[in-house]
Amino acid sequence: MSHALRRILWPAIVILATMTLLTGVAYPALVTAVAQAVFPHQANGSMLVLADGRAVGSTLIGQPFSDPSYFWGRPSAAGAGGYDASASGGSNLGPTSAALIERIGAEVDRLQQAHGDAAVPVDLVTTSASGLDPHISPAAADYQVRRVAAARAMNDADVRALVSRHTQAPLLGFLGQARVNVLELNLDLDGLLP
Repeated sequence: MSHALRRILWPAIVILATMTLLTGVAYPALVTAVAQAVFPHQANGSMLVLADGRAVGSTLIGQPFSDPSYFWGRPSAAGAGGYDASASGGSNLGPTSAALIERIGAEVDRLQQAHGDAAVPVDLVTTSASGLDPHISPAAADYQVRRVAAARAMNDADVRALVSRHTQAPLLGFLGQARVNVLELNLDLDGLLP
């Protein structure tokens, strides 16, 4: 290798190695250390852990509930099993898509069989952009109160009080919408919320 070529390649190799260490090792290690020190719950997936030490899920990823005694979340676009975080993403079906119209129609029919002919809240039949949303609107929770109360032999007012306790206001009072975390609400119904 000629001296001139070595003079050009050597600085490029040093810069590549330095930047690889800085951006591929040092920076991720620093960010991870700060996250673990300042926000350990969030950095570890916002897991809900029961008193017995068993993790039951994340407050950030929805879970499928189909039992009538539980509140049901939004449909998931993340794979056939639903709520698979490795398959996060929307369905990419447009408003004129026959597959979307058919899926929403089937969801509306299923919900109306369980709840009667009342208008179905839109978030119970549509997926979120990620396909993993763990929240429903307060209207979607209220829509399900009568079914959950009947399945648990509770009165509607007690179930509504639980929904109210788990209704989160928009961030700073105006960013986003009010929402209810389905997993937290269902754990509270079972008396398991930590």
